[in-house]
Amino acid sequence: VELVSTGQRDFTAKEFADAWQARVPPLPGVDAVSFVSSSGPGAGAAVDVQLSHTDTAVLAEASAKVAEKLRSYADLKDIENSYASGKPQLDYQLLPNARTLGLTTNDVARQLRSSFYGSEALREQRGRNELRVMVRLPASERVSEFDVEQLRIKTPTGAFVPLGTVASFERSRAPTTIERESGQRVVNVQAELSATAKSSQNVVADLGENYFGQLAATYPGLEVSLVGEQRDQGETLGSLGQNFLVALFVMYALLAIPFRSYIQPVIIMSAIPFGIVGAVLGHFFMGYELSVISMMGIIALSGVVVNDSLVLIDAANTYRAEGLGAVDAVVKAGRRRMRPILLTSLTTFFGLLPMIWETSPQARFLIPMAISLGFGVLFATLIVLLLVPALYIIVEDMLAVGRFLARWVSGGDRPPAALEEAAK
Repeated sequence: VELVSTGQRDFTAKEFADAWQARVPPLPGVDAVSFVSSSGPGAGAAVDVQLSHTDTAVLAEASAKVAEKLRSYADLKDIENSYASGKPQLDYQLLPNARTLGLTTNDVARQLRSSFYGSEALREQRGRNELRVMVRLPASERVSEFDVEQLRIKTPTGAFVPLGTVASFERSRAPTTIERESGQRVVNVQAELSATAKSSQNVVADLGENYFGQLAATYPGLEVSLVGEQRDQGETLGSLGQNFLVALFVMYALLAIPFRSYIQPVIIMSAIPFGIVGAVLGHFFMGYELSVISMMGIIALSGVVVNDSLVLIDAANTYRAEGLGAVDAVVKAGRRRMRPILLTSLTTFFGLLPMIWETSPQARFLIPMAISLGFGVLFATLIVLLLVPALYIIVEDMLAVGRFLARWVSGGDRPPAALEEAAK
């Protein structure tokens, strides 16, 4: 069902899907029913447990237990076992007396296929079309399973015997797809979040701590892993984490070279953790969950929040070069740079507000990134104006004490008695 645009309705696609599902009664004979709402890019099922084993019987039993376990969580719905899906079929196995008649599995399979599906007798050209002529049993003899059992199979000696006397039949299912990873058959058990649940982290944590180990011990050789949304997020966050560390190192190097200092870049970059705190608080205030898009916004935020502290520290260094003390230089730099710092942060925040308040489906998935940037910059501005000057003075005091003690150790100035006692 394709809904009209959000401006013409007062409900979301997820609310529509939940309401539809609530009004659908149990459907007999159906393996799985899923009500999925899509309003942007997704990363698979909320919970997707992948099982891998060399024995398909173990996979069938283990996947059924995992599906039963997932149904016990109130936060999950639409449980789907990929092993249970497939078309019904009849499996046959030759009886011992078939071997005495000279029949093989291939002989029986070939005659079964020719009788019910057909065997190509000839091809005839009619104009530009090619017509294939198939030979098979009449339609009246291809109606029921009884016709299969009574099918006359020709033996190598030319005699005919009923199929039911040389083969046994068993009902089963044929999988529509067979998925493999690392050369092994895998089965997925998936579930979606219910209408009242906001995140699957509690379910995933409980499965990992209390269930997966027990399941692997019950079935030796069984490999259990979380895929779908969890694996995609793990891979994405892992890549983002590595690149984030590289970005921080590059930022530190770019700051250390012009400032000619190893410690001042650390003071400037001290605003980054507080910007992350602001981004988290912004998500809580706006009612959004942290996502991969949020993490991308936080990484982009790290390069923005250092601008204010960079301007402040540069001004303080300029006043220090003119002969002012550390405290006077920081106070004067704060008065001089307070207005541009506030204006820069406020214009950035208000510039992102239209995206934060956007309601169109095409832009909603970018809202977490805008929240991370906007609220992170806003919160970090207060930290820059209060914490960075204090860190600057603390570092200058520590450096001054270090230089004083260095002169004392080298035989220069004699420190006061209290300082001498503390140094001892």
